[in-house]
Amino acid sequence: MSFTVAQIAEKIRGEVIGNGEMPLTGFASADNARPGDLTFADKEEYFLAAEASPATAILVSGPFVSASKAVIRVPNARVAVARLLPVFFPPDEAPQGIHPGAEIAPSAQIDATAHVGPGCVVGPRVKIGARSVLMAGNHIGRDCQIGDDVCLYPNVVVYARTQIGHRVAIHAGTVIGSDGYGYVFDEGKHRKVLQVGNVVIHDDVEIGANSAIDRGALGSTVIGAGTKIDNLVHVAHNVVIGRNCLVMGQVGFAGSTKLGDYCVIASQSGIAGHLKLGHQATVGAKSGVMRDVPDKGTVLGIPAAPDKQAKRQFIAIQQLPDLIRRTRELEKQVAELLAKLK
Repeated sequence: MSFTVAQIAEKIRGEVIGNGEMPLTGFASADNARPGDLTFADKEEYFLAAEASPATAILVSGPFVSASKAVIRVPNARVAVARLLPVFFPPDEAPQGIHPGAEIAPSAQIDATAHVGPGCVVGPRVKIGARSVLMAGNHIGRDCQIGDDVCLYPNVVVYARTQIGHRVAIHAGTVIGSDGYGYVFDEGKHRKVLQVGNVVIHDDVEIGANSAIDRGALGSTVIGAGTKIDNLVHVAHNVVIGRNCLVMGQVGFAGSTKLGDYCVIASQSGIAGHLKLGHQATVGAKSGVMRDVPDKGTVLGIPAAPDKQAKRQFIAIQQLPDLIRRTRELEKQVAELLAKLK
């Protein structure tokens, strides 16, 4: 697929500096670019690398001008890249219809434009919307509802009564709606508390590979619209995640915790149960959150503390070896003085 520089600029409302009729056939980073490629730069060092590359044109944010290449100037180059990548690398289109190797319950309702791949099992009374794709090996439990333009990558399992909105992507190996972790100690053993809730995933959510989102004990576990969840994340029963949150890899949420909108949870953090994280709260990497976090609050460390307090603690810990050495020297001096006084 080929475009001119001017056509690409029009798609992202960019300003062309140089020859707008040059053909563009691909998109690449500066170190991998070839003639015909568009590359990008938002800093001077990246621009110098892009200008030295074989690329035909450079997408920039900032006052950069090239003597040898066409330039497309936009307010934010990285946002423009996100919008252009699907133009140069359009997603594969799955054929409409149901593969002969799929097993579909007679009461299931599957839109004629949807794709159900080989090895899929679709349970009773399931509803699947327009243009949705079940790639292969997916198991959809009874009474699930899946909206339009949903993509379930291979081997995603969706337990009964899960509700998935429109334009949701769930990557390979993820399990939605498995049992919440609930037990009570009864007569010398752990008795399971039956988990009878479900999972509700709102529109425009993306969930990475090999994650697990447990169904609610009685109500729903909820993932808010626009939230993006990375690989290897565990969301326990009755957790409610707000809109447009970012959850990085290997994060774990204990049960019944609630997140506001636009929260950011960095990698390998653990969030204790029954907490409230306010709107735009941020949790630093490898943190253990044991208390509520207010709106726009940032916490770090184990146990997590407000970021300024945590940073002071980190600095103090780094100073401990010198403090210990100085303390030992003072103890030695005091001991010598005491010996002279005797």
